[in-house]
Amino acid sequence: MKSLSLYQENGSALNKLHSDVKLLYVIAAILVPILIGGYISYACTIVISLFLLAYGHVLRKAVPVVSVSGIVLLTIVVIQGMFYSANTVEVFRIGPAVFYQEGLLYSLGIVLNVFNILLAICILIFTTKPSDMIESFIERGFSPQIGYVFISIFQIIPQMTATMGTITDAQRSRGMEVEGSLMVRIKAFLPLISPVVMSSLADTKERAVALEVRGFNSKNKKVFLYERKKTACDKTMQAVLILAIVATVIWRGVTWLGLK
Repeated sequence: MKSLSLYQENGSALNKLHSDVKLLYVIAAILVPILIGGYISYACTIVISLFLLAYGHVLRKAVPVVSVSGIVLLTIVVIQGMFYSANTVEVFRIGPAVFYQEGLLYSLGIVLNVFNILLAICILIFTTKPSDMIESFIERGFSPQIGYVFISIFQIIPQMTATMGTITDAQRSRGMEVEGSLMVRIKAFLPLISPVVMSSLADTKERAVALEVRGFNSKNKKVFLYERKKTACDKTMQAVLILAIVATVIWRGVTWLGLK
């Protein structure tokens, strides 16, 4: 049975790393560049994330995520480059469209920040079993309801993608044209999306009933079939990441007080 998650098991060292460490890396990758500031800090974190994705053999899976976001970010670059409120220095023009240095630099900061967050999150979701992550949360006292919502976020995209593929094949076998020109795709959109939505609602109800039968809302203390303990490598990486965050916060605080 195909797993309905973005997780990819390939035996890499990132797969074996504890989920807490990877979640802490996401936090560090987002906080440290923000606190340090500047394009270089974002670029360095992006390079580290790209290296980790390649090391974990999941870099190819991150390409579609970055590509889709890149289309949106391109529009931000165009809009900010032309219409940013502080634009003064002209850089180049394409016909009547004039691009300014201030807007392009401002949009560059947005692009680097978004790419940095996306790549860090890709490391987490592509190399971590959702069940391991949620069990770790619940072991630390988080509500199982929060864990269920969190794991659903990771599963909704692959689940709807699998359902969409199944329904597309079924409609195609009935003679419906689902590929071709733009108008053909528009006509096929409603007959395809309606069963997907209805199927998702039915799956949600079935999952709720199954969880209730298994005592999901029980007030008794939960026990776990597998208890995963942190290795020496996990503890070392966690200590390094915490140290990096604390050191950056202290440096930013000292710098801010010095400037005042």
